[in-house]
Amino acid sequence: MFGPIGATELIIILVIVLVLFGARRLPELASSLGKAIKNFKKSTTEPDEIDVTPKKPEAEKKEVSEEHAQKKT
Repeated sequence: MFGPIGATELIIILVIVLVLFGARRLPELASSLGKAIKNFKKSTTEPDEIDVTPKKPEAEKKEVSEEHAQKKT
């Protein structure tokens, strides 16, 4: 029943978008949409990042928490 979108439908959609957003904002919207698609594709293809920050030794953690407690009083 519904076939692919024809030229007439595309023109009507483009006119509606032009009226809603204005000619000045269209390049910004297109750029933002392109960046969003690029970031989405990048995030789906890249493996998850692994946190490699070194852990603080226990003695250093205690010193930091003691200093924090002294600052509160």
